[in-house]
Amino acid sequence: MRRLLLCLCLPLMLAACGAEPVWAPDEAVAKARFSSGEPPSITLYTVVRVNGGEGAHSGLMIDGSQRVMFDPAGTWHHPYVPERNDLHYGVTERMRKFYIDYHARETYDVVEHKVFVSPEIAEAAIRRAESYGAVNKAFCGSSVSDILQGIPGFESIPRTFFPNRIMRSFAMLPGVTTKVHHDGDPDNNSGVLLVQKAQPAYE
Repeated sequence: MRRLLLCLCLPLMLAACGAEPVWAPDEAVAKARFSSGEPPSITLYTVVRVNGGEGAHSGLMIDGSQRVMFDPAGTWHHPYVPERNDLHYGVTERMRKFYIDYHARETYDVVEHKVFVSPEIAEAAIRRAESYGAVNKAFCGSSVSDILQGIPGFESIPRTFFPNRIMRSFAMLPGVTTKVHHDGDPDNNSGVLLVQKAQPAYE
């Protein structure tokens, strides 16, 4: 039954996930480094289909000594946000909002679950994301669950391909906060990237 469900969901996953390995140079990563000054946290973003509620994509923002976005096999990008194998550096508040805006549209909502962690846990999460490597298409949920499973306090997150399973487990973590982002933009969101490229990284 699980195999059948996976086959049925793979086309949806393929539509939402599709990145290729890239490796930004050291100088670009160092220049883009951004510290929010906020308490350390880990935030799960889940892209959910409005009609039907299926989970289409998972992304992970880690806010520690710097703020990064692990967007496995994702298509979001910005010239001011250097990427190394699906991990994006320099995630300012403007870039965080752009990330949400890119994924939220008339057919998809973005569900945000945030939990505060210790500085040590945040750094462990960053290191796991940095060492994970490029993610193949349709493996966004699998990679996010793999990273979370290896972090103390997140052992309850199951290893799974399904973004909604990760979301439901993450939502049960102590102290988690939830926010749902709606957007009525057209389903073709390619124009959002063009707007982003014309904007600076900082507000």
